[in-house]
Amino acid sequence: MTATSGIEKLKGTWEYVDGEHFDDYMKEIGVGFALRQSAKLIKPKLIIKESDGKWSLKSESTLKTAQYEFTPGVEFDETRLDGENVKSVIKFENDKWVHTMRDKNGKESTIVRYVDGQGQQQIEMKAGDVTARRWYKRGE
Repeated sequence: MTATSGIEKLKGTWEYVDGEHFDDYMKEIGVGFALRQSAKLIKPKLIIKESDGKWSLKSESTLKTAQYEFTPGVEFDETRLDGENVKSVIKFENDKWVHTMRDKNGKESTIVRYVDGQGQQQIEMKAGDVTARRWYKRGE
């Protein structure tokens, strides 16, 4: 599967700008209170790369750094930042990066990434009835 130009725009380094309803999203996917409080203070930097069809996303912050690698459309095991193990699959659909996670109880959440008309990375997270957003500007 080849990436489209919209997906290619996601490559690079991204600096956190702002977000909304992130705590509600974390609560919905089962993240505990203490970790949610810490996460509210973090402004992570994201680094997205691709090499020979294999993609990686690295999230760096003062609290924790995490990285995963994937091949689009192929399910993989992922450890979320809260330590929960999930099954994930990432597909590229209509210039969007669609990341679906399923925890051990079968609960699904979806994270959609894309670059908007202003050149910012938009991230929409959905679990149950909760939708949250975060956005990032291109970094160094």
